[in-house]
Amino acid sequence: MIDLTITEALEKLKSGEISSTELTKAYLNRIEQYGKELNCYITVTPERALADAAASDARYAAGNALPLDGIPIGMKDLFATRGIKTTAASRMLENFIPEYESTISQKFIDTGTVLLGKTNLDEFAMGTFSKTSYFGAPVNPWQLEKRLTAGGSSGGTTSAVAAGLAIGGTGTDTGGSIRFPSAITGLVGMKPTYGLCSRWGCIAFASSLDTPGPIARTVDDAALLLSAMAGHDKKDSTSADSGFSAHTPLQPILGDGKNLRVGIIKEFADVAISADMKRLFNARISDLKSIGAEIIEISIPNILDALAAYYIIAPAEASSNLARYDGMRYGLRVEGKDIYDTYKKTRAAGFGDEVKRRMIIGTAVLSSESYEVYFLQAARVRRMISESFEQAFQKCDVILCPSSAGTAMPLDSDLTPLEYYALDLFTVAMNLAGVPACSVPCGLADNGLPLGIQVVGKRFDDLKVLQLAKHIEQFAGIDNRPTKVMGK
Repeated sequence: MIDLTITEALEKLKSGEISSTELTKAYLNRIEQYGKELNCYITVTPERALADAAASDARYAAGNALPLDGIPIGMKDLFATRGIKTTAASRMLENFIPEYESTISQKFIDTGTVLLGKTNLDEFAMGTFSKTSYFGAPVNPWQLEKRLTAGGSSGGTTSAVAAGLAIGGTGTDTGGSIRFPSAITGLVGMKPTYGLCSRWGCIAFASSLDTPGPIARTVDDAALLLSAMAGHDKKDSTSADSGFSAHTPLQPILGDGKNLRVGIIKEFADVAISADMKRLFNARISDLKSIGAEIIEISIPNILDALAAYYIIAPAEASSNLARYDGMRYGLRVEGKDIYDTYKKTRAAGFGDEVKRRMIIGTAVLSSESYEVYFLQAARVRRMISESFEQAFQKCDVILCPSSAGTAMPLDSDLTPLEYYALDLFTVAMNLAGVPACSVPCGLADNGLPLGIQVVGKRFDDLKVLQLAKHIEQFAGIDNRPTKVMGK
C-alpha cells in the first residue's frame, strides 16, 4: 500500500479493496520503522490518525465519502493545528499548542484526510537544507547511507513523502521552499499563485511572499491536494477570490493541433548548472518540441537581481513578523531582571542563528538610514521583475527553467550563508512576481539522484502549469515509488 499514489489509493478506498484504517496503519508502521532515521516528523499523531481513518471508513460505508477521504498526509509544522503542537521547528514555540485551526489544515479536515503528524522544517521556514531546525535536519531517503539533504524549508514533508511516511503533504514556499526540496527528492512540488491558498493560521515568515502549496509523488496527486487547499478565505486579506479545481487524470495541455509556446529565460543561459541538469533540461525541451510545442527565448532582464532583492525584502518582513515572540503571551519565556531584560533573554535563547541573522538584516534595511537605499530599491526591482514576467507571457504561454543547479548535496556540506542563499537563484523570482510554478521530476542524474524542472505560468494559470508538468513527468518516467527509493 505504501507505493500507491493518492489517485490509486482513492480508487481502492472507493471500491472497498482497502480501508482507510489499513492504509493509515501501513503508514504509521513505516513511520515507526524509519521516522527516527529520517527525522522527517517533529510530532507524530497516531491516535488522531486512527480516529480520522475510522471516521473515513464510516463515511465510505455510508456512501457519503468526502473528496480525499482516508488519505494519510503530513502537515508542515508551520500550520496551526488545534490541540496539536505547532513549533515552526523553533525552541521559541517548542511547546506551543494552538487553540485554533489554520485554514489549510481545516480544509484538509473538511475533505476527509488523515493527519499522520507535523513534519520537520527549517526554523520559521528560514533555510535551504532544513538544518536550522531546532529538532535537527530531516534526511533525504534517496541513497540514505550518504545522508543527503532533503532540501528546505519543507524538507520534512519531502523526506516523508519520498520515503513513504506520508502519501502526500503540505509545504510553504517563500523563495523556493516547496520546489527546491521537491526537485532533489524526486517529487512534484507546486507553488501556487500568491493568494490562491489562504495563509491564515500559517506561522508567518515573509507575508508578501509566503505561499502554501502541495507536495506529492505525481502531478495528478498534487492537483488533487491543491484542489483541497485553494479558495478564498475572508480571514486572509491577501486571499484571492479565485478558486481552483482539477479533475484527474489531468487533460493534456496540447490538443487540436495547436502549438504551445514555451519560453526559455535567456538570462539563465550563462548560470552554472550541472552537466546532468543541462542534459535532462535539453532532453525535455526536445520532447516538448516533438509533440508540437514552440520553444521561444524570452527575457526577464532583472531576474539575476531577484536573489538580492529577495534577501532584503524577506528579512525585512521577517523582522516585523517575528517581533511578536517576546515571551509575554505564548511560547518560550526566560525571566530577566526587568521586562526589557526578559525580552532580550527570551529572544536570545528562543531563536537560532539563522533566524537571528535574518532579523538583524531585516531590522537594518528598515532603519531610517537604510530604508531608501536598500528596501525601496529592492521593492523597485521586485516591481520590474513582476512587469518583466507579464511582458514575457505576452510572447509565451508558460516558461521552463531548472529547479536547482544540481542534485542533493550532503547534509554536512560546509557552505557559507551566502552560498546557501545562492541555491535559491532559480526559484525566488517567481515568489517576487507572485506567479505559479511547479517543480516536476525531469529524470535521474548519472549518480542516480533525481533532478527537477520548473514550469512557470501566468497568475492564476495554475491548471495550465500542472498540465504541462504532467507532460514532463510522463517524458521523464522516473520511478519514485518509496520502496524503490529506499530499497525497502
